[in-house]
Amino acid sequence: MAIEIDSIQEGKVTGIMNFGAFVALPGGKSGLVHISEIANSFVKDVHDHLQVGQQVRVKVLGINEQGKINLSIKRVAEEKPEPEQPPAPTPPPVRETVRAPEIGEVAPPTTDLSFEDKLKKFMQASDSKNADKRRNTERKQHARRK
Repeated sequence: MAIEIDSIQEGKVTGIMNFGAFVALPGGKSGLVHISEIANSFVKDVHDHLQVGQQVRVKVLGINEQGKINLSIKRVAEEKPEPEQPPAPTPPPVRETVRAPEIGEVAPPTTDLSFEDKLKKFMQASDSKNADKRRNTERKQHARRK
């Protein structure tokens, strides 16, 4: 069986080095899985992920002019179709909180209003408060001038 680029092969880890692991492939050939191609997460020590004699599935990334075979374990895992996940549970409905009226305020009616009506009411209340602040500020400024 010829080893082709992008093919997935079964192999056996024959040696572990600081920079990666050697894997024996079918047909008596061997290749190197570089440390960056072992897992999707950071690999500090190859021994944390692989042991000598372990069977692994590898993807052939390339073969250079000297016949060295570059392999990847993490790219085999990327090609596996992920099982369908059940839909996320729907969150409970959001309740609208009602602010208690302040002294001198009239409680708002409990009828459901449309968004536009709520916005209109809010803008009127906001404009009223801003006008009161402006009047108070102007009075203070006039008092200072005299």
